[in-house]
Amino acid sequence: MISDDQLLSVDQVLKKLKQAIDTKKPFSLVRVGDGENIILAQNSVMTMDEVMKEKWARNANKDRDNKGVTLPNINLRDQMVDAIKKASIVGIPFYKNDPILTEDRLKRPLTDRVFKHFGITPKLCCHTFVNRVFAQRSDFWKALQGKRILIITKDKWSDKVTQTLRKKPYNLNVTMRTTFHHHDQMANTLKFIEENKDNYDIALISCGVNALILAQKVAETGNIGIDFGKSLMYIVQKKAGLNHFSRGANKGLIP
Repeated sequence: MISDDQLLSVDQVLKKLKQAIDTKKPFSLVRVGDGENIILAQNSVMTMDEVMKEKWARNANKDRDNKGVTLPNINLRDQMVDAIKKASIVGIPFYKNDPILTEDRLKRPLTDRVFKHFGITPKLCCHTFVNRVFAQRSDFWKALQGKRILIITKDKWSDKVTQTLRKKPYNLNVTMRTTFHHHDQMANTLKFIEENKDNYDIALISCGVNALILAQKVAETGNIGIDFGKSLMYIVQKKAGLNHFSRGANKGLIP
């Protein structure tokens, strides 16, 4: 398994993203955290009963829009496996001092177990919170300027995110947006991505665990898909600061 020291730094990930933008090559950045691990663990390295006892799974089923999925969902698991295998770069947790706020057993140890079970060997890996560092990097936003941006996020954030990104300091050309709340919208959203592939260049996707699949599907249309996690919401709430992931600062997350 890849060690923490072998993970790409934020600068290295940004360099590869810029190369894809400059050369107009397909690119996907997807991210695996505790939620994705639990979905991947369904009837693979954990029984469904074990999965359903996890707090993340209980919260997902308590409010269908909370996590964007209702479990069990083997279809989402299989879509996720396929997307991770194809992705350009995969974000994963650290072995030590990981900043994700959950039990250690649900972070890198579970990632390693599900990756081994499904034979997943990512092409390249970085830390799963790379998106949060991107959110506060001016060179990231500069790289996106002048490109046609598609926003995929929850309805309650869509207007605010679009308005914010069109203004300083982001100055993005947000030309399209669509909303996504739950996995049962996957088929329609994939159709939207395909039908509009010539109308955007880069998709910023913030809709929970489903963003992983959508980011890779965007790349398969020839565009750039970025699983942006909660960063779009943090930007609107002005919470994109280091306090969200400072424990990763000395582990290669922040260059």
